[in-house]
Amino acid sequence: MNQEWIALMIGNSRLHWGYFQGDILRQTWDTRHLTEFVNPVKLPKNYLLCDQYLILPLMVASVVPSQTQLWQTYENFYLIKLEDIPLKNLYQTIGIDRALAALGAGERYNFPCLVIDAGTALTLTGIDSDRTFIGGAILPGLKLQFNSLSTKTAALPNIELPKQLGDRWANNTENAITNGILYTVLSGIKTFIDDWLNKYSDSKILLTGGDAKQLYNYFKQDNYEQLESLIVDQNLIFWGMRSLYILQ
Repeated sequence: MNQEWIALMIGNSRLHWGYFQGDILRQTWDTRHLTEFVNPVKLPKNYLLCDQYLILPLMVASVVPSQTQLWQTYENFYLIKLEDIPLKNLYQTIGIDRALAALGAGERYNFPCLVIDAGTALTLTGIDSDRTFIGGAILPGLKLQFNSLSTKTAALPNIELPKQLGDRWANNTENAITNGILYTVLSGIKTFIDDWLNKYSDSKILLTGGDAKQLYNYFKQDNYEQLESLIVDQNLIFWGMRSLYILQ
C-alpha cells in the first residue's frame, strides 16, 4: 500500500500533522489552530520538498470540536471516533488522543503498555496484554503547572521549564517553585510506574507529548532506577492512526 495520506491530530493547543506513504510515516510537523477552513491542504515545502497543493485522504482525530468543524467539508475526510479504536473497556469520555496513543504504543511496542503523555495535560494510560484499558490518571501538564502559579498569584514569577533539575531544597522563590513542581511530579509518576511494573513486569513505559524528552531527562538526572524501561516516542498517536487507516 503506497497511497499517500495525511494524519491530523487536533490537540488542545496545536495541530499535529503526519504525512504517510502507505504505512510509512515520512514527516511530522505542528501548526497553530486555524481560524478558517483551508482547502486543499498545503503541505510545508521544508518537509516534503514540494510546494504544491495536494488533496490527500485526511484522517482526523480531535479534542477540540470547534477545530473539527473546520474540516467537515474536506474532500476524502475521515473522522476517528472512540468506538473505532480496538481497545476494550474504554470509558465514554476518555480523550481520543489518549486512546490513540495507547493503541499506537501497543501496536508498535506490544501490549501491555503504560503511556505517559506529557502535553498540555499530563496523562497516564495503562493497557494490559488483552488490549483492555486498566485505568490511568490526569493532572496538569508541567508547563501548565508553572504558568498557573504566576497567573493565579500576585507575587510569584512566571518560570520557564528548566533543562536541569536543581537541588531539592531551594533557598529562593524561583528554585522553590521549580523544585516543588518537578520533584513532586516525578515522585508521583514514579509511584504509578512502579505499581504498573509490579503488575505487568514485561510492560514498556512510553513517554510522548511535547515535554516527553524533557521529562525523560529529569528522570535520568534523578537517577531513576527504572530508566531503562522508559522509551520516548513522539509519534504514538500517529502509530495508532496508521493502524486504523490500514484496517479501512
